[in-house]
Amino acid sequence: MKPSRIVEFSTLEAKCAYLDNKHMRMEYKFIENCPETFSQQLVQRGWRRFGEYYSRPNCVDCNDCLSLRIDATNYRFSKSAKRTIRKNQKTRFLIQKPTITIQHLNLYEKYHKYMESKKGWKHYRMSPNSYHELYVSGAMKFGKEILYFVDDKLVGVDLVDFFTDGLSSIYFFYDPDYAHLSLGRFSMYQQIYIAQINKLPWIYLGYYVERCPSLNYKADYKPFEIMKNKPSLEESPIWN
Repeated sequence: MKPSRIVEFSTLEAKCAYLDNKHMRMEYKFIENCPETFSQQLVQRGWRRFGEYYSRPNCVDCNDCLSLRIDATNYRFSKSAKRTIRKNQKTRFLIQKPTITIQHLNLYEKYHKYMESKKGWKHYRMSPNSYHELYVSGAMKFGKEILYFVDDKLVGVDLVDFFTDGLSSIYFFYDPDYAHLSLGRFSMYQQIYIAQINKLPWIYLGYYVERCPSLNYKADYKPFEIMKNKPSLEESPIWN
């Protein structure tokens, strides 16, 4: 199976979203009906999927965005991780095809207003069409959402791609009223657990940026590997 259409383009240089006094430029591939094998090859080479768009930094004189993947096979749950898991004994989860509901949109809005206040994130109200374009379209058969519930209330949405060599973690948002459950970490532990029971070796976490507080937490999940350079589809990716 081949994609129906691929359109490649790059953005103009703009202010970096992750680091002050830096500029960034992204390269994109818009891919209609992207097969799982092709999507996996892109993710293995540092591309990130949002809807039907795949993106990767293509900055001039900067390599601070490093693609990171967790070694799920050799990951061992620490005492702290086990405490977080115990806190969530009553948290139920459901894996299904990505959907969009009023509950999704309200939770997304609540989470981003909270992060705007807490961390200064720029917040733009998400329309149903935009949410669908970012998180529902392009999922094909490999894209899933993991929904988290407490007392039948939706408290977290985790967007994940399932591949033959692992999971690609796309985006997670949660209800800040349940921050005491450490849902961000719990969702990460759930991904690792799902990978382990399905004998999938890797969790692709996207970009690790050491000096960005919103992204440097990814190095907490050891052991992990970092991808070297930005290989093309014709080159084999090197992970160290």
